[in-house]
Amino acid sequence: MAFTSLKELIELAEKEKSTISDLTIAAEAERSGDSESEILSKMAKQLDVMEDAVRKGTESPVMSRTGLTGGDGNRIYQYAQNGKSFIQPETLNVMANALAVSEVNAAMGRIVATPTAGSAGILPAVLVHALDSGRFTKEEIVRSMFTASALGLVIANRASISGAAGGCQAEVGSATAMAAGTLVELAGGTPEQVGNAVGIALKNSLGLVCDPVAGLVEIPCIIRNGLHAITAQAAADMALAGVNSVIPPDEVIHVMHEVGQQMPESLRETGRGGLAGTPTGKRLREQVFNRN
Repeated sequence: MAFTSLKELIELAEKEKSTISDLTIAAEAERSGDSESEILSKMAKQLDVMEDAVRKGTESPVMSRTGLTGGDGNRIYQYAQNGKSFIQPETLNVMANALAVSEVNAAMGRIVATPTAGSAGILPAVLVHALDSGRFTKEEIVRSMFTASALGLVIANRASISGAAGGCQAEVGSATAMAAGTLVELAGGTPEQVGNAVGIALKNSLGLVCDPVAGLVEIPCIIRNGLHAITAQAAADMALAGVNSVIPPDEVIHVMHEVGQQMPESLRETGRGGLAGTPTGKRLREQVFNRN
């Protein structure tokens, strides 16, 4: 299976009366020669890494190697328990999960790039939240991760998942779309609803630039992971409620690629433009590299 078109993937799932995850598992079995149980076992280990990163960064402060960032996953996790937040505490926990994973990454800890290290907090955040909700078993969540894999492959093949090529929309935007579509399937949504979630999530990320301060995956990357984890959940709920992406998801992916190509180089992971080019951004860059 080529995974070059979301439309073809959705149509095949509908024709086979299957899920995108089941199609992906079958394709991986054919490609690798491994049994389904072996494939699921390998993916379960990836979920374990994701969960470990979430727990590490929410239950205690994790500081980056540079000292520029850290501890926000734990701060939000603690704040969510005081009952005074504007949004529901459970929703804040999703944000805390994403911040935690991104902070573990900045501290040189173990994470799973989903699809990149810069966007690695979003999918684990929503999956661990789903696990903690008690609505889904670990086995169900592991299977759903193959939906995320398929969606990521389609985006990578049709556009890009590289911040250097397409800006942060290609990293955080892609991760948000992957997470949204995965949640829809996990909740029993149709393949078409999975596609709508992808379109809704990704169109909301169009134009997001990649402007890492000092060229590091910390500022503003970590905060973006936290906020977009909530966006992924919102996009999933919209799709499950019957909201359609008027622009088909494949077309949204194509536009994301076009927008990325039109971005100036300074806004594509070079660490020169955007927030990285502010006086504070430049000062922090000097601080990091002079100390090192």
